[in-house]
Amino acid sequence: MEKLKTGAEKLGLHLTAQQLEQFEAYYRELIDWNERINLTSITGYEDVQIKHFLDSLTIASVVDFKKKGVRVIDVGTGAGLPGISLKIVFPHINLYLLEATMKKTKFLEQMITTLGLKGVEIIAGRAETVAHDARYREKFDVVLSRAVAPLPALAELTLPFCNIGGGCIAQKKGDIKVEVEQSKKAIEMMGGSLREIKPVELKEFDDNRWLVIIEKIKETPSKYPRRPGMPENKPLIS
Repeated sequence: MEKLKTGAEKLGLHLTAQQLEQFEAYYRELIDWNERINLTSITGYEDVQIKHFLDSLTIASVVDFKKKGVRVIDVGTGAGLPGISLKIVFPHINLYLLEATMKKTKFLEQMITTLGLKGVEIIAGRAETVAHDARYREKFDVVLSRAVAPLPALAELTLPFCNIGGGCIAQKKGDIKVEVEQSKKAIEMMGGSLREIKPVELKEFDDNRWLVIIEKIKETPSKYPRRPGMPENKPLIS
């Protein structure tokens, strides 16, 4: 895990031997399960270190995960990215992993056991449905999403989980100018405010990666998100 260790240090994160061992175990399980269920197309040892693990940790450059009691939900977590990577480095965060595909939730359960993680809850379901559950609606300080949906849909899928004063962090790459412009209406309707679009400035990445930071400034109207499929099929585009 030398590539990950070196990259993390550039983010001010000094990974312990135990944490590096956890990432090794994460990699082994990811590759093993990937032969049975489709978790990732990125499987090379160094590629996973950079494009999955280090990429996940870049979020720590814009969020203070050292605060006590911080509640984090990873929407559409898939293989546990970025949530599990952040939990390894910041074990005290209260982490919730939202995933609709049952096979993937089984993988997540296995990862939590294998890595010995405490304070992690797996939520099996779609964001459009779970966001109307009072246990999760507007209950999180930080809402994460990575490769889930275009920003107009993503705003509707994530902001309902965020408490007022909290924030949503969307990991994006490539040219996102049009996507950002189109998302402004949805962000405002969901009670959010676009705070910053921060470039990921590490030489390990050469594909224009961004952290889109949205602040929650008021409650999301109760009718949102709309029923499953609607946010993506009929996005609230500016």
